[in-house]
Amino acid sequence: MTIVAAFLVHGHPLPYLQSETAAFKPLVNGYRAAAAALSVAKPDVVLAYSTQWIAVLDELWQTRPHSSGLHVDENWYEYGDLKFDITIDRDLAAACVEGSKEVGISAKAVDYDGFPIDSGSIVMTNSLDPEHRFQYVLASNNLYHDAATTEKLAAMAVRTASAQGKRIAVVGVGGLSGSIFRRRIDLREDRIASREDDEMNRSLLTVLETGDTKKVRQFAGEYAKSAKADMGMKHLSWVLGAMGDRYVGAKTLGYGPAYGTGQAIVEFRLQ
Repeated sequence: MTIVAAFLVHGHPLPYLQSETAAFKPLVNGYRAAAAALSVAKPDVVLAYSTQWIAVLDELWQTRPHSSGLHVDENWYEYGDLKFDITIDRDLAAACVEGSKEVGISAKAVDYDGFPIDSGSIVMTNSLDPEHRFQYVLASNNLYHDAATTEKLAAMAVRTASAQGKRIAVVGVGGLSGSIFRRRIDLREDRIASREDDEMNRSLLTVLETGDTKKVRQFAGEYAKSAKADMGMKHLSWVLGAMGDRYVGAKTLGYGPAYGTGQAIVEFRLQ
């Protein structure tokens, strides 16, 4: 059994940096539940895709064995800094670079000191794996890739991991509705920007729980447009492509706002 766990998680710095704020508690608790589930699953490696790691010319894969340091988010710097400590499965990541080319997608390895790890990947690794026990493969979000291409990349990564005999967890890192407050707010009063966004977010989470891949794909396309969803929900496409026919349902572990945007933690059920 190659895939032992799968999650859709947020990568927003605010709930992580301001975890004691009441509005963020459902997301904080959701991440704790996901971290516990990941710990029980005991994967050899976590295959993760973050909407915040932007690429343009090629699909980029992080291959530097170890990255650590202090990251200052470009938008939420006033709320604190993000420490990171990430270990990469270099063999699998390098194989994914070659595997991308074999499925017709131009790809390159990223391996240099001081590379700017994105906030989403940092929030995810720190929240899912606070003791930094797991190895990762980090894939970028190429702006020119559509949902189908993203699914194809994820499926390739799973096949590649399977060929290496590895147990994997799959994680898509990104948000839900994208409307943000354009004025300063008291974080204690944070909420989803509109009732319509809240309804659409909850509808998406309900559809995910059905385990009906066809229905999820159909609704996700409509949802992405109406809710201004984060990067068209390509992080969901990553998880769907990785799970394939193993996907049979989901459970929402946490749902809430981050400065008006919608965010969630979802654990998928696998057969």
